[in-house]
Amino acid sequence: MSTLVLGLGNSIMTDDGFGVKVVNTLSSRYHFQGKIRLIDGGTLGLDLLPHLEDVQSLLIIDALDMRDKPGQLFRIEGEDVPRAFASKLSVHQMGLQDLLAVAELQGHVPTKLVVWGVQPECIEMGTDLTATVESAVEPVVQKILNELQAWGVAFETRGGK
Repeated sequence: MSTLVLGLGNSIMTDDGFGVKVVNTLSSRYHFQGKIRLIDGGTLGLDLLPHLEDVQSLLIIDALDMRDKPGQLFRIEGEDVPRAFASKLSVHQMGLQDLLAVAELQGHVPTKLVVWGVQPECIEMGTDLTATVESAVEPVVQKILNELQAWGVAFETRGGK
């Protein structure tokens, strides 16, 4: 079984870089065992298609405009994911929607599909997350670790930290 953790977002657009920040945090702090890959998908859209081949479990991290309080976390799974991206705003939502649709057409549909998202406060030019969204990084890292553990993914902290 193969697992892909995919951080999406534009790291020069303040809070839109949330997914990239989370996947980089996971990569730097933890060593994952087995068939798992963590990828900074940025805003690559359809260019990520080859990475979905033979993936049974897909976990996506992104900033999503769910019209809620900034910093609010969201968990969307299964068939709700394409529907959520059809109506919610993300700088690269069409890329993800298209990516999932083409993957399905090619027969590369993950058995498990989960998105962890945060409501952004600001999506303007800037390389730092707002303090509100930055404070959501640690909670979502823990939620993702719990999710991966439930999926049977083993991990350990790097350097005994």
